[in-house]
Amino acid sequence: MNKIYTKFMLGVGLILSFASCSDILDEEPRNIFEPGFFETEQGVVGGLTGLYESLRHVYGQPYYYGALEAGTDEYTYGSQADGNFKNADLSIQGSIPDAANSRFDVLWNTAYGAINNASAIIDNGAAAGVADALTAEARFFRAFYYFQLVQSFGGVPLDLGSGELKANTTPSRVSTRNTVPEVYSRCIFPDLLKAINDLPEQSRLTGTVTKNVARLILAKAYLTYGWWLENPNNIPTYPECPRTDPDGKDKTWYFQQAYDISLYAIANPGPYALQPTFYDVHLWTNDRNKEIMLYADHNEDNAVYNEGNVTGWDGSPDGDNSAQNQAVWMVTWYFQNVQSSTVTGSWSGKSPFQRTVKAGQKFSRMWSRMAPIADVFEKAFAEKTLDSRFDATFVTTYPATYQYGTNPPSVLYNANYMPIKPGDFAVSFLPKDPGGIDYSNSVYKSNSGLGVLPGRADYVVALDKISRTVFPGLWKLGIARKGTDYNDDKVSSTRPFNILKFSEFYFIAAEAAVKGATGSQSARDLINVIRARAGKWTYSVAEEAPKNVDNSTAVIAATPATITIDYILDERSREYFGDGLRWYELARTQTWKERCGTYKISATVGQTPTVVPRYIETYMYLRPVPTSQLDRLEGDEAYKAAFQNPGYE
Repeated sequence: MNKIYTKFMLGVGLILSFASCSDILDEEPRNIFEPGFFETEQGVVGGLTGLYESLRHVYGQPYYYGALEAGTDEYTYGSQADGNFKNADLSIQGSIPDAANSRFDVLWNTAYGAINNASAIIDNGAAAGVADALTAEARFFRAFYYFQLVQSFGGVPLDLGSGELKANTTPSRVSTRNTVPEVYSRCIFPDLLKAINDLPEQSRLTGTVTKNVARLILAKAYLTYGWWLENPNNIPTYPECPRTDPDGKDKTWYFQQAYDISLYAIANPGPYALQPTFYDVHLWTNDRNKEIMLYADHNEDNAVYNEGNVTGWDGSPDGDNSAQNQAVWMVTWYFQNVQSSTVTGSWSGKSPFQRTVKAGQKFSRMWSRMAPIADVFEKAFAEKTLDSRFDATFVTTYPATYQYGTNPPSVLYNANYMPIKPGDFAVSFLPKDPGGIDYSNSVYKSNSGLGVLPGRADYVVALDKISRTVFPGLWKLGIARKGTDYNDDKVSSTRPFNILKFSEFYFIAAEAAVKGATGSQSARDLINVIRARAGKWTYSVAEEAPKNVDNSTAVIAATPATITIDYILDERSREYFGDGLRWYELARTQTWKERCGTYKISATVGQTPTVVPRYIETYMYLRPVPTSQLDRLEGDEAYKAAFQNPGYE
């Protein structure tokens, strides 16, 4: 077992905290936990806060985010992609992901530090005299991280050097991987069941876990394990073992449990609830709303507790940038390169955009590491008018913001030399190609290849002709802040990164119903709760105006009579596009290769899209154990090769 397992967290990050009498986690800097730290109530509570802090090193972390989205039916690599994103796309523009370059190392390296800390809390909780409810939070985190690991790597070690599920204090350089059924039956399921029993219904502090948070992970784990037992497409597992359950249950039992737990949580929501509209879920002024059950928290009030600067140049005060929320940077195109003209009749270029916190969620930092594939707008988001989720997911209109720059002119001249003022749309992505768009840039020089339509002042791009350079941004994760008195061009997002949402109970139950679970609500009933909400509008992001419309009846009427796994995956993309869930959804249902083997995108904006093949092999459904782990193992090459997943030799 390498020493990544045995050091006490947050070594992985700088912020460790103690809970105070306030209703939020009160964080205090601490470089590392010593074993004796957990033998006191103060230490246990501080260690728990460290577990919440660990989420920041995984969720919103840009390379892990890219590994979960690039190579799926949501995203491909963008024009500014480096090897991290090209490799993950599997379209042979980079290297095949292996132990050295797979960015699932982010998960492995964080998870085992957190697991060891959670085990230390569990080992010492009773002796420290803490309530069972506090120890239950540690059980949740241990199960939560093991669940992420087993989905990603297959069977993983339960013994970190001091015995199975025991905290380890002495560096160990030998390790044995447990099988998938052992990880589920010995840790994930019992830890979550115990956590559900001991956790409170209401959060101890803002954002801490409850019974229903544990129920959500248990329901998802039951669903995932049911698929693993069934193995419909003969995906290999490792370490090799029979696809049988140690407790003698079959896939049907697990699907039914996932369904039953989800319906119980829906009927007994505790402090959680669906938001009235999809827009409300993702509006930055409504962050940490009742639909969000777990998040990696950030804030703009304190750079230390944010673990990233909130003013000036990007970076963390302690020099460790691994906990910054930079996900939305990766999927934001270089809109600031677009040019208008300062005069009419000839071209004198000036950008209509000045990126600033005053501009709201549409104007995040530009990075272009990933781009959405054109297929997204033809299939998952084919319906763009009745269903509000297209509007409240993407940035499809970009209003001029040049007034925030230095010495701004009173007017600029955009497409067709037509004048635009601040707030007028300078760029728009069109749901359909109306025909007649001129992408030549021979007269009106957008500097980005954008199109022009007669009579329109905004540059336009049809969604079926987006490229790796020009594509809609991701509004739902967009950076926004209260502050208006600083330059934010290089600052990471200070918004929390959402991890678990109450809406997932409906999807888990619906998927379980498709797999044979029975009960009072059908898969269509459950999906239509989400779709009904999707039909409700109070605001249009594209129009930047109130829009009080209820299309619920029409959206429900469009739901097919028979719900399939393929339809659920489309619906999940509509609901969770860009949330960093996609690879897990495709891997669980064993549809990754089927749905993502090819995709479409234009080589240059405005051109007819080309079909790009991906090279997805069945062994890739398990991610490679990172080189950093293998290098620290004691043993010869054969020993290390046996520890690695097959296919990554």
